[in-house]
Amino acid sequence: METSLRNHLKGKIPQIVEGSVVSELELETSIGIVSSVITTRSVTDMGLSVGQEVCAVIKATEVGIERC
Repeated sequence: METSLRNHLKGKIPQIVEGSVVSELELETSIGIVSSVITTRSVTDMGLSVGQEVCAVIKATEVGIERC
């Protein structure tokens, strides 16, 4: 699928917490864990499961920076 979004992080899903309407997914990437909340219907429609390799595609209007 082509997209105009430029920020892609590939990783594996170690955990899915399914709710009745929304679900929280974690994604283990090379830079650490990324969390996402998507509809439970999308989890089902996409056939997402623990251990599956997927990409997080990120679009942000603002990225904050802090001193570490």
